[in-house]
Amino acid sequence: MGKNSKHFIITIDTEEDNQWNYDQKDTTLNVDFLPRFQELAEKFGFKPVYLTTYSMALNSKFVDYFKEKQNKGLCEIGMHLHAWNNPPEYVLPKINKQRPYLIEYPTNIMEDKIKKLDDLITKKFGMKAISHRSGRWAINEDYLKLLEKYNYKVDCSVTPHVDWHKMFGQTKIGGTNYKKSSEKEYFITDKILEVPVTIRRLRILEKMRMKTLKGFVKECILYVTKKSQWIRPSNSFCIDGMKKVIDKCNKNNEYVMFMIHSSELMPGGSPNFKTEESIEKLYQVIIEIFKYLKDLGYVGVTLKEFYSEYIGSEKSE
Repeated sequence: MGKNSKHFIITIDTEEDNQWNYDQKDTTLNVDFLPRFQELAEKFGFKPVYLTTYSMALNSKFVDYFKEKQNKGLCEIGMHLHAWNNPPEYVLPKINKQRPYLIEYPTNIMEDKIKKLDDLITKKFGMKAISHRSGRWAINEDYLKLLEKYNYKVDCSVTPHVDWHKMFGQTKIGGTNYKKSSEKEYFITDKILEVPVTIRRLRILEKMRMKTLKGFVKECILYVTKKSQWIRPSNSFCIDGMKKVIDKCNKNNEYVMFMIHSSELMPGGSPNFKTEESIEKLYQVIIEIFKYLKDLGYVGVTLKEFYSEYIGSEKSE
């Protein structure tokens, strides 16, 4: 990328309500809460990427609002595949009461599910999606080959420093280990640019988690061993930690990627934000982080735009 590039990428896993609850039905009530986030991003000149599941792409409110925003260049619609409710249906053994990874299915079923969602997004939004994030962060070689086949150019499933292999799927297959993955963008295949989630290892104490003895001990251990800090507001927020990561990226002239789930923007849509008051606190944090990035000179880009600039800079070298 260019020497003076300061790219800020917002990624939203745009999905059904409260998917942390295994028994949750496939409701999409959180769609009503997304325009507030989009309008806030626009005020800062940022362009969210809505990585969209099958159920969300069927929601007419979501499609009507964001198709117009996409056509105006104010956001991007990408793919986020939840294998458990994305057709076609295929019965896996229920060894573990967890959401299945796409990589647990036979390759032909994987392809059928990818094609179904790819076709639906193209039909509903009138534009072919080229960006992708896997459900529950799991990818493998077969998955990437299928993404290539369906002309996806960008993936953002990699979470550097994070090992998901003990997070089991429905058949007790573990997730993907990204502990040794690059923090920077790279070609994960010949044709797909991987743009990892911004995560850095650092030492910081989260005061909100130190209100109990157990929390205090845990934070002290994390301080000594270093923690993996995301640009992702959770119920403990850790604004200082997010700013430290941003400062590291700024010093090294690297992009910053923010992530959140669409359902986290709705009261009761996730375990993290159960009340209207918690949502208001969440927005206070988001505004502070957005302002911090804006003041540092970061410019909002979609994954598609980031890919185009990256390819352009590679050709010019």
